[in-house]
Amino acid sequence: MKRLTLTPALLLSLSLCAQKPVAKPKPYAQVDAQALKLPDSSSATVDGIAGYVNAHFTTPTEKTRAIFIWIADKIDYDVVNMFALNFYDDPAEAVAKPLRTRKGICVNYASLFTAICNATGIRSVVVQGYTKERGFVGFIPHAWCAAVIDGSWYLFDPTWGSGYVENNVFVRKLNEAYFKATPETFIATHMPFDPLWEFLYYPVTTEDFFNGKTAVDKSRPYFNYPDSIKVFEGEDSVTRETQEANRIEKNGVRNSATADMIRHLRVDVENHQRQTESDRQNRVIDSFNLASRTFNQSVTLFNAFIDYRNDQFKPAKTDAEIQQMLDSAEHALFAAKAQVAALVLTPADSRIQQPLQQLTTAIATAEPHFRESQEWLTKYFSKGKLGRKGMFYKFSWL
Repeated sequence: MKRLTLTPALLLSLSLCAQKPVAKPKPYAQVDAQALKLPDSSSATVDGIAGYVNAHFTTPTEKTRAIFIWIADKIDYDVVNMFALNFYDDPAEAVAKPLRTRKGICVNYASLFTAICNATGIRSVVVQGYTKERGFVGFIPHAWCAAVIDGSWYLFDPTWGSGYVENNVFVRKLNEAYFKATPETFIATHMPFDPLWEFLYYPVTTEDFFNGKTAVDKSRPYFNYPDSIKVFEGEDSVTRETQEANRIEKNGVRNSATADMIRHLRVDVENHQRQTESDRQNRVIDSFNLASRTFNQSVTLFNAFIDYRNDQFKPAKTDAEIQQMLDSAEHALFAAKAQVAALVLTPADSRIQQPLQQLTTAIATAEPHFRESQEWLTKYFSKGKLGRKGMFYKFSWL
């Protein structure tokens, strides 16, 4: 099989007894039923939903549950734009879109949940970071929520709580694990960019998260997060974003999403300080350069897999290790695609219009090769030793 040609980096200088099992009780059944009676006439605005919630529920847990279940039941995941998380989106539009279209991605789910909570008098924030599924840390940024209930912070992921995507189709299925989770359990799958929003006195580092070491470890440095949150809330925007970038960098950078977040914060600080058009355009170019580097990384990893396949998988690796080689390449490709999708939503810079089109075309050209290799590898793993060996040869019949 031919290798992909590595596209030169398009960098610009600017930066799951016979007795019938007993069904488990549903502690929120009454709350859920009442929440889903919210009339359409009240569901078009944050204030309308908050008014219904305050009129029918009393405790913070009941209120957050009502908001969580309503969003999980009424908002569809926007599969078409699943990779289009944009740090530069207007926060107001992030809330308005799911109310208007009844669709959204993670930032819309999180922003809507937080806005309704705050409107009911429950303190809530949107948290940005990245996640881990089936042992693999994703390249794509994610957004979820945190809210104060009875004096303690709890975590919510209304996106993952509402269902999942399978074969590019959104499947609605309530997942209770992502409602009112404790910080100690949530950190196993959700790592915020800023360790401030782990809500842990002994924060987990990026390195430990990647290695699955998320249990409480008092050998880590102590961090008084409640006091730090108070300081954060009192800082001006420039100081706040500067300190946030420093905390993120100190906690460790292992993926492009984290690097991009740091870059976003620091560029934002520059924009606050100078507020010039050239600064904004440089930020766009930095994002383009990041997308280009991520794509080239995916091609390099893919070509390494192809070389190993052409060598008939010698020296031997386990099936899992072989699969990981291809998966790593594909996840990097998805990350590059997400970064390009965000750029398309950003005001254009004439200097990157042509390179951006070239990069978009290169990604589209590469995707079929990745799918073909995944299909080939699935077939390869389904065979026995002789069957596998035969997949490396082509026979001609006389």
